[in-house]
Amino acid sequence: MGNARDPRWKCLRHQLFFFVFYSFQSLTSGVIRYSVPEEMDRGYFIGHLANDVGIPRTDVAGRRLRISSSSNTQFLNINSETGDLYLTERIDREEVCDKTPSCILTFEAVVENPFQVFAGEVEIQDINDNPPKFVPDEVKLSISELTSPGSRFPLGQAEDPDVGVNSLLDYDLNLNEYFSLIVTDTESGRFIELVQNNSLDYEKQIEHFLTLTAKDNGIPKRSGTARIQIIVIDMNDNKPKFSQAVYKVSLKEGSPKGTLVVKVTAVDVDGGSNGEVRYTFQKITDAARSLFKLGPVSGEIILQGTLDYEETKWFEITIEAKDGGGLTAHSKVRIDVLDDNDNTPQISFSSVPNEISEGADPGTVIAFINIIDLDSSDNGETSCQIQESFPFKLIPLYKNYYTLELNGSLDREKDPEYNITIKAVDKGFPSLSSVKTIFLKISDINDNPPQFSKAIYTAYIKENNPPGHVILTVEAKDADWNQNAQVTYSIVPCYVGESLVSTYVSINQDNGNIYALRSFDYETFRDFYIVVKAEDSGSPPLSTNATVNVFVLDENDNVPKILYPAPSDEASVGIEIVPLMAEANYLVTKVVAVDADSGQNAWLSYHLLKATDPSLFKVGYHTGEIRTSRPVLTKEPMKQTLSVIVKDNGQPSHSSTATVTILVADSDSFPQPLLDALIPSENNSRDSNLTLYLLISLVSISVLFICFIIIIFVIRFHRWKQSSLLKPTFVDYNLGHPLDFGENEPMGHIQPPYMHKVCLTSNSGRNEFQFMKPYGHDTMESRAIVTDTNKSAPYPEDNFYAESNAISQVRSFIK
Repeated sequence: MGNARDPRWKCLRHQLFFFVFYSFQSLTSGVIRYSVPEEMDRGYFIGHLANDVGIPRTDVAGRRLRISSSSNTQFLNINSETGDLYLTERIDREEVCDKTPSCILTFEAVVENPFQVFAGEVEIQDINDNPPKFVPDEVKLSISELTSPGSRFPLGQAEDPDVGVNSLLDYDLNLNEYFSLIVTDTESGRFIELVQNNSLDYEKQIEHFLTLTAKDNGIPKRSGTARIQIIVIDMNDNKPKFSQAVYKVSLKEGSPKGTLVVKVTAVDVDGGSNGEVRYTFQKITDAARSLFKLGPVSGEIILQGTLDYEETKWFEITIEAKDGGGLTAHSKVRIDVLDDNDNTPQISFSSVPNEISEGADPGTVIAFINIIDLDSSDNGETSCQIQESFPFKLIPLYKNYYTLELNGSLDREKDPEYNITIKAVDKGFPSLSSVKTIFLKISDINDNPPQFSKAIYTAYIKENNPPGHVILTVEAKDADWNQNAQVTYSIVPCYVGESLVSTYVSINQDNGNIYALRSFDYETFRDFYIVVKAEDSGSPPLSTNATVNVFVLDENDNVPKILYPAPSDEASVGIEIVPLMAEANYLVTKVVAVDADSGQNAWLSYHLLKATDPSLFKVGYHTGEIRTSRPVLTKEPMKQTLSVIVKDNGQPSHSSTATVTILVADSDSFPQPLLDALIPSENNSRDSNLTLYLLISLVSISVLFICFIIIIFVIRFHRWKQSSLLKPTFVDYNLGHPLDFGENEPMGHIQPPYMHKVCLTSNSGRNEFQFMKPYGHDTMESRAIVTDTNKSAPYPEDNFYAESNAISQVRSFIK
């Protein structure tokens, strides 16, 4: 063995390692394949690699399963504990593989102890995450109005970075009268053409706008659009026309190179390319060609050589102007060589108005222009042009006469005035020029309606407002000038319920203030709307409408109204009856009240204001229920008077008071003093008398009912006594013996009488009385009040028939 630090030994170890590595790699069979959709989050589970290569999960950590460092591990990694293959970062298939049909990430998994190598592939599946896109997304086509129907125009295809069905595109064109779409599938791909269906008319419509849509076949479908602008080109039915048939110019000999000799101008009234004129030399000598240069677009003839008066005194050149449609016109340029040019052109105006209406038609003459040059011969020949890009143009008339005409539309709101600079240039050498400015003011026409700051306004006003209160101020502005911008306001007639809105509100026609003509009541109506009209003072006037929604806000202007007990003149008074020995939390009655307001103004609370015994009763804060606070004792006063105040939650708070009289019932009947208190005086109403009669009747019937029960008990006892006569035993007729009812009472005690609950209301005179169930349990013996616990009541046998007659009379009375 060699030295481990020997370089040759290290080289030998590396060679041995690679030999073993590739030997194991050659022994592995097959490729492990996985697939994962693109755009999955980091940590996305791909597959159980350890299980797929046959390594138990418990041996993964020991055998050190990992991704080979030579693999593309940018996106993949293996969990060293579980052997699961997962993503280390999000994958965008289009960035990794572009348009490649199959996007595969290869990796090598290495296992130690023993050493193994496994080849793997992860296929990145495409998802439809990219919409089709047109480049460019705006297409402009210029089509002549003479183009015949059936003509086709190729269009560019949309690009979709996805692959497969996600990149298969279908095309659609919005429905229109003039164009349709034809898609042709060829070997090289799809060929998209725009087909003209009908003839175009430049005078009818200059431009057409179409929308081309491309949709892929992915799930979900995605689409992209391109905007197609069709510009209709006017037919070429006008030839170019030079401003002059012959251009004459004089140049002083020795003029420097680059001197402008003359600018030829040919105007073609056609539109588009048919109106674009290009200039060329048609007939020129070799000497002139070497001295002069013609601008093909500008029409300027530039001196590019040196003039020699003694050699050549004049030049004559033919210029051809050709438009985009191929029509031509010709003009001649005569250049006289002179000795000097010392006078500048002079510009004079005539018939110049101070202002022009913004509604003036194109072609309106603004001014007549005359160019005068005192030089002789060619030095007196001039040309004229406008310096700025304004909607005006110069039309040559005769020689040095021009008209300044409107060449477009005017908008005073955009440009209220113009300073038009006219420049005149002579044809001398050196060329002299002069500049003069025309100030033109644009007068207004009523072409803008008033515009509200909002289409819909919302206003809030509290009820009980004073008449004349300003509800809201609306404002509309007009972009016009003077009286065309003077806005007046009015209310469009409409109804609030059955009344005209003009009876509720008015508007100041000058400033837009909306006033309330009356005091509003929230309980009557809560909202209404107004249509406000803003109209300018132009001729004809223009107007705009806006809607104002008015909401009436509630105020606490209603006191609570007590529904029960029924109100009287001063306060609400009710009479209720509570049985003796009633338990705590016994429901006596309920005060019912309502409030006509809304919101917190109608939230009611109930409070005990005054009571004969404040400790005996309580009032529910929200419910108004009057309940006993403790059990009712026999020593309680028989008449209890409660004053309950009902308050709302408004600011300021309003309240009402109800008075409830509560009677504590006795064991046999109501006490005479209490009945005397309920007997109405001569001044009481008929309803109060009826209530008293019903109360007395109810007490009487209750007493008769108790007597009836006692008689039945005596009869049953007497029968039992008769049946026991045959027995040699002593019979005791004392009623104190307990009956066989399942209870053991002491001897000598009678069954206590029953207490009946009677409900009376303040309007009980108009209602029938009714017997209530005994308080407490349902058996006859429940909640009985003992009146005498030390007396017995034996009935002799001789009174049997008299008792039977009494029972019959009671039954007849009840019927």
